[in-house]
Amino acid sequence: MNTHPLYDRLLRASCVRGAGVLILCFVASLSLARAADRPNILLILADNWRWPTAGVLGDPMAITPAFDRIAREGVVFTHTFNPVPSCSPTRSCLLTGRQAHELGERANLWSGFPQDTPVFTQLLRAAGYTLGYSGKPWAPGNIEVSGWKENPVGPKFAHFAEFQARRTQANAPFFFWLGNTDTATRGGKHPYLAAARTRLDPARLTIPPELPDCPEVRDDLLNYYGGVMQLDAEAARAIATLEKSGDLENTVIIYTSDNGWQLPRGLANCYDAGSRVPLAIRWGKNLRAGRTVDAFVNVADLGPTILELAGLTPPPVMTMRSLKKLLLDQPDPTPRDAVFMERERHADVRRDHLSYPVRAIRTRDFLYLHNLRPDRWPAGDPDVFFIHGRPYGDVDTTHVKDYLLAHQHEPAIAPYFARIFGRRPAEELYDLRRDPHQLTNIADQPAYADTLAQLRARVRTWMTETHDPRLDPNYDAWDHFPYYGKPTPR
Repeated sequence: MNTHPLYDRLLRASCVRGAGVLILCFVASLSLARAADRPNILLILADNWRWPTAGVLGDPMAITPAFDRIAREGVVFTHTFNPVPSCSPTRSCLLTGRQAHELGERANLWSGFPQDTPVFTQLLRAAGYTLGYSGKPWAPGNIEVSGWKENPVGPKFAHFAEFQARRTQANAPFFFWLGNTDTATRGGKHPYLAAARTRLDPARLTIPPELPDCPEVRDDLLNYYGGVMQLDAEAARAIATLEKSGDLENTVIIYTSDNGWQLPRGLANCYDAGSRVPLAIRWGKNLRAGRTVDAFVNVADLGPTILELAGLTPPPVMTMRSLKKLLLDQPDPTPRDAVFMERERHADVRRDHLSYPVRAIRTRDFLYLHNLRPDRWPAGDPDVFFIHGRPYGDVDTTHVKDYLLAHQHEPAIAPYFARIFGRRPAEELYDLRRDPHQLTNIADQPAYADTLAQLRARVRTWMTETHDPRLDPNYDAWDHFPYYGKPTPR
């Protein structure tokens, strides 16, 4: 790829002097548009919110008037997936606009964040944007060990209204990261269950087929819906603040999630429950209201998208693909018939700090996963209790997890337990036309041999084009990066 010669010199110098500062200066020096002419940007990034939990997406249990409004007055994307089904790795990809395997330790949960590649927030700051965040920023991880004086997303505020009230340069555009955490459980507790019961009818719950129908599952689901209500209420408050200040029509509002839900077979899994998320974007009269985009997009595509919406050119090291043309309903030559996903180490829950590496592709009709270390436990070792105080630590503590552990040997529960916690083969293939919940692996069926070979080849090509170190079958550096999380007391 051809780049500006000054950029090349700065990038080479970054090995000695630090890529971030130099590239920021470069982008700022090339910026031609006046900051005051650029849109504000509000990113509402949920934690553990899966597709299609929103009223406008057809979920009758989801009370989401703010998201529904953004979708109704903007553009809703129907096939949005995370680069990694894990929070801080996805946030790393979003900030840098790069694939997780291009980011070293940042592909792991609870990592550091080296200052060796540009991040879009700092590029915005160099171009005149005022930054701020509330809630969950880039996390969990250790920014101090990498030399950051503040979180990579910017300075912290109690909430968006405080940021708006304290902005000193009213004529400068802003970027605000609203990092909501309200869809999550808290160590197996149910902080949103009571609120959900006051507004939702438990009899209307749809139990996903990968989970048993029992009181524990129903309580976890109601708590999740209550968390989604809290998430959307916070989003509504931010939108009301924009309306009050007169900034709504010149603000790009991006509303999405860092990964799927926290229930078993969701978070940390490349199945849809862990990787497919809602996404809607509003930008006043700049977007045709109520439009639906069915192209496959990645949450990490938002990094270069935000830069382009701000009038900046993403640096060449950002390998993800801007959604600007899709947003503006313009021809986009980029093929978007599939999305690639991956994962490395989620929690530190295997002997010798081992990861569970996966490379995957999701098309309209199929999901293919290549489990690179099938000899390891995908949900964490059954006898390592470093985090959550329970076995299989890559599955967060919920009531349904505890129920499955307690009843794992019962004939009615054993199939659920095996699907969630058991070892998996090297390859998984699911026909979504017949099996939308991805319950039956058909990788060994002769009728699907051609499809399996084609998807395997596409994953291999993607890994090659993006210089994935896992092309070397013996590469295991992600097992050796530091893990900065603390053990859970037992």
